[in-house]
Amino acid sequence: MGTSNTSTDDDGEPHIPGTVHLVDLLGTMSSAKHAEEGAKDIILIPTPSSDPDDPLNWSPSRKKLSTLCMCVYTLMVGIASAAIYSVLEPISKETGLTLNDLNQGTGYMFLFFGWGCLIIQPLALQYGKRPIYLLSILATLATQVWAPHTKTNGQWIANKIVQGFVGAPIESLCEISVTDIYFTHERGRYIGLYALLLAGSNFFAPIIAGFIADAQGWQWVLYWCAIFNGIGFVFLFFFMEETNYVRHQPSLNSPPSSSLLEPNTDSTEKPAMETTSAPEPPPAQRKTYLDKIKIFQASDLRKPNELIGMMTRPLVFATFPVIFYAGFSYGSNLVWFNVLNATASLILGGTYKFSASMVGVCYVSPLIGVALAAAYTGWFGDWFIVRRARKNSGIMESEHRLWLFVPSLVLIPFGLILWGVGAAHTVHWFGPVFAMGVIAMTNTIGVQLSVSYCIDSYRALSGEAIITVILVRNTMSFAIGYGITPWVTDMGLQNCFLTAAFVGLAQVCTVFVFIKYGKRLREMSVPKYSRYVEIMEQKGMVH
Repeated sequence: MGTSNTSTDDDGEPHIPGTVHLVDLLGTMSSAKHAEEGAKDIILIPTPSSDPDDPLNWSPSRKKLSTLCMCVYTLMVGIASAAIYSVLEPISKETGLTLNDLNQGTGYMFLFFGWGCLIIQPLALQYGKRPIYLLSILATLATQVWAPHTKTNGQWIANKIVQGFVGAPIESLCEISVTDIYFTHERGRYIGLYALLLAGSNFFAPIIAGFIADAQGWQWVLYWCAIFNGIGFVFLFFFMEETNYVRHQPSLNSPPSSSLLEPNTDSTEKPAMETTSAPEPPPAQRKTYLDKIKIFQASDLRKPNELIGMMTRPLVFATFPVIFYAGFSYGSNLVWFNVLNATASLILGGTYKFSASMVGVCYVSPLIGVALAAAYTGWFGDWFIVRRARKNSGIMESEHRLWLFVPSLVLIPFGLILWGVGAAHTVHWFGPVFAMGVIAMTNTIGVQLSVSYCIDSYRALSGEAIITVILVRNTMSFAIGYGITPWVTDMGLQNCFLTAAFVGLAQVCTVFVFIKYGKRLREMSVPKYSRYVEIMEQKGMVH
């Protein structure tokens, strides 16, 4: 059995995944690698190798460029997924497709954003993330050129299904790209940045789409999305570097150290049996620029083919309560974003008589909300978990980050009541617009904290476990897309959103169950977790 799943704590007890010694309070852990900047008593989790081309060892500028590439991808593909929200009416008038047809198409798109991860994510982990990102953004470009030429409902749905499938990396691969190059204590701010761009692109797109449609016609909304993706493809081709990395584990015969309290699994690792008799090899020669931008890396092409296992394990991982809850938490926060979009035209365009372009301008409020939430869960969140670890004898529990959900206990019901009940009573337009920002803030908090909880809890399985999270999330999102219109129609704005406020409050309260019992559930999962880590290590596919 590999080192990563047999390491023990100082008292000899089996290690619980998601419990890591993050802060060296006494300064006695000389064998562990520590942060060189900021608080130097913070232990680097995962432990980097001695290779300068190990993504964990990249220079700050090299990491920032990699992060910028991830941001460009998220922004361009995200804009393409949401740009049509403010032009559905003219599309319907010109094509003859009903608004229900168009909304069903976008529902299928988001469903396949999730289920496409079952195929796209394993391909990225097997053959490299760089080629998958490039293929994804290029194929998204093609769907945007195709969409204006769809004439029937079947063609529209086919276009949206393809767009969802090829755009699936935006849902699950970007988070793993972040964890490839950043340590536990700094990961939150960059997943927060990803959450900002993921949610922000969805709120920014309708703003520009309304003005483009007014000036050039709705077809150019889609053509401009294609142009943006083309620019993104060129940028990624020349600047995106592969972050998959084969990291050799320490010998199994060496004593466990506190620096190994969490598996060193940011990228693909060698099977444990290959590392028991030989030390880590000397670092290879530094990569040249041309080596960095190769479409495929030799190390990825040499790996045994494990695609079938990687496509089936995410379904099994739904039996881990923590992983399933992360998906439920993500999905139940995201549904309010869906509710907001589904009723924005009804409330702003109908009740307040805003023009299409003014409805688009109102999405500035959600942009501000997601920016505030990203700063809260990212920069403040990283500070918060380090502070909690210091108070807990240097030990970080993955549930520590869940305390950051507390503001949502107030923000979710407040935002939903102000949005729906406020509109039902025709309060000043600033009320619903302000509510849009509040709801967007809670959505982004849910994105970052749910994803981070999954990754913090099961680092060794995160490359595939995140697929499970997205499957649960997007299935919930797809379901609410069918339910929201009759919900509002049958109950009316006031009763609908009063009900939604209490449902949202109940959903957030479930976080206290996992704050209290999450560690116990992780402890109970140790045998199953260890079995899967061992299987994946033997195949060289731990991420």
